[in-house]
Formats: sequence, structure tokens, C-alpha cells
Amino acid sequence: MGDDCCNPESMGRVKNLLESRLPGTFIYSVRVGDTVDSDHKAGFFGKIDEQVDKLCEELSIIPELANGFNAIGFSQGGLFLRTYVERCNKPMVHRLITFGSPHGGVSDIPNCMNERDFSCKLMRSMVRGGVYSNYVQNRVIQAQYFRDPYNEKGYLEKNRFLPNLNNEISNKNQMYKQNLASLDKLVLIRFSLDVMIKPGHTAWFWVDDKDSNLIELRNRTLYKEDWLGLKSLDDNKRLEFLVCPGQHMQISDEYLDEKVIQPYLIEQKKEMLLHLIKQD
Repeated sequence: MGDDCCNPESMGRVKNLLESRLPGTFIYSVRVGDTVDSDHKAGFFGKIDEQVDKLCEELSIIPELANGFNAIGFSQGGLFLRTYVERCNKPMVHRLITFGSPHGGVSDIPNCMNERDFSCKLMRSMVRGGVYSNYVQNRVIQAQYFRDPYNEKGYLEKNRFLPNLNNEISNKNQMYKQNLASLDKLVLIRFSLDVMIKPGHTAWFWVDDKDSNLIELRNRTLYKEDWLGLKSLDDNKRLEFLVCPGQHMQISDEYLDEKVIQPYLIEQKKEMLLHLIKQD
């Protein structure tokens, strides 16, 4: 939200760090729009379903990804990558790592990282005008994962995206559960001082109730009845929760290297190599 795929100060920096720590690894940065400007605007306006459909087509024809890949999603990008796993997953994702992603939805309108960002200001104005109206739901990205703790009925009936993705509707999609449970590892990272999205613990699938109390994932029916496969992942030690110090998307190179790249990407390559040696 408010960024683009290849900004040298953010996503471009992450790509460079990954390339330096994982030499020879193919790294692909997803861009939704055709230009920097359109990619920026796509973070605020459009339909998540259509953007993910485009992503499914895009990744399916990249030969380097044919045997599967690891995915890292930042902020709402992590939510979109989870959508890819649940709905497409061809080629399949082995490990999904998300930073500050609104998996449980947001109970307030996301703040603007850049107060002078007109697209963000327009988004906030439209959401305030009627978050569950058809007009806003079909146009504003953030409205499609807005979860009003004071209006659960409205959320379940009128939110066009998140209740379906999280299998919160009566007609559960078993493919969503099977695909998510097929992950080798799901790593959910929240920011310790996150005020960009509320609650910050939504990155761990926690939600606010109508009394502003946080409901932990393991206390939610979604987990207890395993609507998404999260309990299955957890029972098999393939679901992990981490905390990144600082504010939303303030990720140091040291944290990314020591807490993500080394334990989840470099060690995995070593494990895969050892497995191949044993097979030979």
C-alpha cells in the first residue's frame, strides 16, 4: 500500500539483499500495474480477486518457478500471496513468509505512510463514506479486508473478499484449506509497534471483538474447527509466529537476514541438498 514493486528504498532493497545472500537464486518481484504509477495506484484501487487472477496467470508461465518457489509478502502483499496459495498454487508455494499482513482483516482504516499521498487520502475518504457499499467494495482494496467488529453481519454478508478467503462463510471451500495446509512452512511476522494497520496482531490472524478485546488465533473458531488448515499446520510445527521490532514495514537488513533469510531460506537449501545427496 503506497509502494511499488521495485522502489530502490524498499522492495528493490529487499531484492538486492536476497540476491546477495542467495547467489544464483531466481528472484521475481510481482508488479500489478504496467508502470510505477499504475502499480502504486493498484495498491489502493481495484479488485483483489482480479489482481490475484492476474498473478496466477503471470507466475504460471515463468519457467524458473515451474518446480515451486518460496514467497515473501510485505503488508497487504502477504495477504494477496496467501490468496494465490489458496486459489491457484500452480506452481506451488513451498514456504510463505508474510510481514505485517492483514490476515484477520482490519478494524480501522489503514493509515497513510505518506500523508501527502493523494491516492491514500482518497482511499480513506471513500472507505469512510460506506465501507460495505457495493461501490466501495468493488473499487477500494482496503475495504475488501475491512472487518467491522461492531457489524459482523455486515462483514460476513457484504465484504466481497476476506470472509470467502478465510472460509468464514457457510459454504467452506475445501481447496483453500488443502492448499494452505500443503505449505512446508507458514511464517507470520507482526511488527511490535505497528499502528499502520489495526489491530497489528492481524498479522497473526488475531481479531478485535466489539469490546476492543483481542481474540487470539487459537481461540478463534476458524482455528479450532480448522477452516483454513492453520491448525493442521500448527499441529505439525509448520506454523510459526515472529515479531519484527519497530513500526510497520520498518525492517532492518539485519533482521531480514538473521531471522528470515538464514533460518527459512538458506537452511532450506541446505536441507534440500542433503536430501538429494541421500537420494543419490
